[in-house]
Amino acid sequence: MSTKKDDLIALLDHELQGTRRMLERVPEGRFDWKPHEKSFSLGELAMHISTLLSWMTTIMREPSADLASSPDDPPVPARQQALLDHFDANADALRAAVNNVDNTDMGESWQLMQGGHPLIDEPRVSVVYKMGLNHLIHHRGQLSVYLRMLDAPVPATYGPTADEQGSF
Repeated sequence: MSTKKDDLIALLDHELQGTRRMLERVPEGRFDWKPHEKSFSLGELAMHISTLLSWMTTIMREPSADLASSPDDPPVPARQQALLDHFDANADALRAAVNNVDNTDMGESWQLMQGGHPLIDEPRVSVVYKMGLNHLIHHRGQLSVYLRMLDAPVPATYGPTADEQGSF
């Protein structure tokens, strides 16, 4: 019989693998490219995706977080390998945080605050799914469009892509 924690670990493994494959395709030397003036640059979007993992780690480890004291995303690295190293370190920390909780912890209330005022008060597992994984998947989808626009091969995530037919 699976538990909330087991289900989250299985889903995380799948999503982190797909996300890393997407980040591996970010073309070196194009980190400043933007599809539109209002958009993230390619490097900013990739770094935001990588940093979202640390947000999920905070949700798993802390009883709350306050947006008023939340740090900005780190600066975009100059090299793709530094981006991947950042992602890998955040993925390792997230896996450790999930492994260190039990199912009771997963159901405990977690609060997102803004200057001490609660914005969200929901079970931890719900917040991880909504604000962590769904947010990650949303931005990974954006990244796939950026890659297509730059004619970089888009990796398979939920099924084959035009670049990787049959590689699911």
